[in-house]
Amino acid sequence: MTARLAGFTAFADPGLREFEQALATDSASRYALRLYVAGTAEKSAAAIARLRVVCDQHLAGRYDLQVVDIYQEPLLALEHHILAAPTLVKAAPLPVRRLVGDLSDTAKVLAAFDIVSQNR
Repeated sequence: MTARLAGFTAFADPGLREFEQALATDSASRYALRLYVAGTAEKSAAAIARLRVVCDQHLAGRYDLQVVDIYQEPLLALEHHILAAPTLVKAAPLPVRRLVGDLSDTAKVLAAFDIVSQNR
């Protein structure tokens, strides 16, 4: 299929259309998050609270969060190569990202999610 525009011939590229649809779908896709914490430690509690605030503000209704206590499930932490807690793993959408720490730097959390803050 072609269209004429002021002396130019443009071809409708089905690949471009698919790419644009994939981008639209990706921006609305669900985030799969796993937060590894060390029991009831202060940094763990702070990381959980901060992550919930960020997710509710920027990913409302588009995320699944699993909190894993490495004391209760040490084999799961070992299997996923978790060396420190708290550690946030964003499994989806790709690419997989990891953040270690109490998640106090909201800009880094948003960067890991590939979200540009509207407050800049």
